[in-house]
Amino acid sequence: MQALKLRKLKFDLLEQNAPLPHASTVWVATELEILGREDEGYPVAASLDDIEGALERAMLHLRGVHRIRELAFGIDPGPRPGVAWMGDGVLLGMAQLEHIEGVVDHIRTIEQAIEHKVSKVRIGNGAPLLRDHIINDCIAANFWMEEVNEAKTSKGLLRHNHVVSAVRIAMLRGRRVWEQRSITPTEGQLKEIQRRSRTISNGRKTISAELALAVARGELLIEEALSE
Repeated sequence: MQALKLRKLKFDLLEQNAPLPHASTVWVATELEILGREDEGYPVAASLDDIEGALERAMLHLRGVHRIRELAFGIDPGPRPGVAWMGDGVLLGMAQLEHIEGVVDHIRTIEQAIEHKVSKVRIGNGAPLLRDHIINDCIAANFWMEEVNEAKTSKGLLRHNHVVSAVRIAMLRGRRVWEQRSITPTEGQLKEIQRRSRTISNGRKTISAELALAVARGELLIEEALSE
C-alpha cells in the first residue's frame, strides 16, 4: 500500500478470499493467497523482496501489455539520474533515482518484471564522470549499452527535466559501447566532489583530494568517504 501511494495510484483493499469487483480486476497478493484463484481477474504475486517488480507487472496488465519484443531503457546521467523504460516504443514508466548506484538494480528489477525478448540500455553523453560510472556498472551487469547524443534530447521547454530527457534518450539509437571506461577525473571534478562533501555534511567536513579521487573512481560512496 505504501508503494502504491508513492506512485499516486488509486486502489481498493479487499478482504482475503473476497470476490473481485470485476472479472478484469488486476489484484496483488502473496503466492499463497493467489493459489486456487489463478483464473480470477489478473492476479499478480508479490513478496517483500519484489514489491516494485510486482507493481510493474500489475501496471502492464492495466495497460493491456502482456508480451514485449524490445525493452528499451533511457538514462539521463546526473547526481540524481532520470530513468525511463519503453516496450516496443510505448512508454511504460519513468523515475528519478536518488543516486547513480541505484541504476543497475532499478533496471534489473524492471527487466525481471516485464516479459521481453531483448533489452537495451541507452545513456545520454552528458555529465562525463557520472555517465562513465553508470556505463561501467551497466557493462559489468552484462547490459547492452548505447551512448546517445544528448543534443538531440535537450530541445524544448523541459530540457532540464531529467526524466523527460530519459524518455527521449530511450527512443533514440546510439553508438554501441562495448568496453568499460577509464575514469580520470579533472581537478575541477574533484573539487566538485569535495564541495558536495561539504554540502552533505552541512559544512562540517571536506574530504581530502585522495578520498575525492576514490569517490570519482567509484571505489567509495561520498558518505563512506566522509565517515573516513
